Amino acid sequence: MNGLKNKLNNKQFVTTVEIDPPKGASPWIVYEKMKNLKGVVDAVNIADCPMGKMRMSPIALAHLVQKELQLEAIFHLTCRDRNVIGLQSELLGAYALGVKNILTLTGDKPENGDHPEAKGVFELDSTGLIKLANTLNQGTDMMGNNLNEATEFFIGGVANPTATDLEIEVSKVEAKIDSGVNFFQTQPIFDINSLEHFLTKINDTSAHFIYGLMPLKSVKLAQYLNKNVPGIVVPDKIIDRLQLKGREAGLEIAKELYLELKKMVPGVHIFPMGDVPLIEELLQEQGNGKG
Repeated sequence: MNGLKNKLNNKQFVTTVEIDPPKGASPWIVYEKMKNLKGVVDAVNIADCPMGKMRMSPIALAHLVQKELQLEAIFHLTCRDRNVIGLQSELLGAYALGVKNILTLTGDKPENGDHPEAKGVFELDSTGLIKLANTLNQGTDMMGNNLNEATEFFIGGVANPTATDLEIEVSKVEAKIDSGVNFFQTQPIFDINSLEHFLTKINDTSAHFIYGLMPLKSVKLAQYLNKNVPGIVVPDKIIDRLQLKGREAGLEIAKELYLELKKMVPGVHIFPMGDVPLIEELLQEQGNGKG
């Protein structure tokens, strides 16, 4: 599957949605969440043990989602759990399974997850992982040894358009592009003015950007983001609306942001925060679909 890559290269608007793998050996609960997204989104992101909590392999689940649901997948790969041998092995296995879209991440520390005594590896960071994947795309391993076949990964990275220090963030973006990244998926956007400022900084880059959208279900979630996630600011006017109407206001705000983003950027990446039906409602009302 390479519809996402082709659409971005052809300047078609795309929508992606992030899903956490199950904690268990059965994929069926995730299938149930995803099945109605076919024809509504262009790709589904499969997280890699998010927040340091053990979950099913994102590569295995991404393969199954593509095979069983015919939904294109983007698998996350972190540097937390594998050294450079393991990372290369995982990537070659993913490619053999037909999973070619990757989102590169440094990863959350194990001590914050459900196995706090586990040892983090972090031999590379996300930029190093981009370089590694790009090296495999050139037909060699990290030591320069030839592969029997090169990979063709569509390599993604993360960015934060509303970072506190935007100059540092832009430098990180440029370093990732120089290392071989093809597309970015960003942290959620809540302020269009901040996005417009970021767009002026990256308007001549070669990579594609898919901008984050997080429907807010409650004031509590908005306040948590403001307090605990550096670089993300939920404006007071949004918090005021959430206080009045809760989840209903969150959906209304998400619809407004989605329509604004669709006028300005190549794509939107949605963080459903466990509420996939809300995402279906958001996208179906907008008439969004693949094609």
